[in-house]
Amino acid sequence: MNLIKSAKKFWAFLKKDTWQSWLVSLVLIFIFIKIIFFPLLSFITSSPLPLVVVESCSMYHEAPFESWWQSNAPFYESHEIEKSDFLAFPFKSGVNKGDIIFVWGRSSYKKGDIIIFEAGARNPLIHRVIATSPFSTKGDHNTDQLPIEISIQEDSIIGKSAARIPLLGWLKLIFFEPLRSPQERGFCK
Repeated sequence: MNLIKSAKKFWAFLKKDTWQSWLVSLVLIFIFIKIIFFPLLSFITSSPLPLVVVESCSMYHEAPFESWWQSNAPFYESHEIEKSDFLAFPFKSGVNKGDIIFVWGRSSYKKGDIIIFEAGARNPLIHRVIATSPFSTKGDHNTDQLPIEISIQEDSIIGKSAARIPLLGWLKLIFFEPLRSPQERGFCK
């Protein structure tokens, strides 16, 4: 009975409009997210990073699809990806800086998937698969491939994009934007 009484008293404290109850609530939210939510989500998705924030413009489409395709078709066609193929790809209009990506790790990966993979000392990269043997990717906004994405080992793949939440990742990015170089700051152009 004392446990129930203590729980009710604690709950009443949390509902108070004081800085102490607000601070305790923040600590409890942090603990819940860090110790329960993310580990559970990692278990469900089989990915060590079940949610990632897009931190760059490398997957951004600066124009409507038809215009974007006209500018980028030569690269993709040289890799045997036709316009009709690209239209069938997930996230055919790319992803934007500040989007949150839900990562699914229990998957096979095919041409057109957007995968998240370890890129050495850098943060993981979020790019589109353009070849599967060996795995090779390219950022939709990039003019060419980075050297690190020409031959990707399957064990460095964290997972693939399953869903996205537009712009919500800016809640995290606003704290890091001032530390970036001026040309990397802000929304994609």
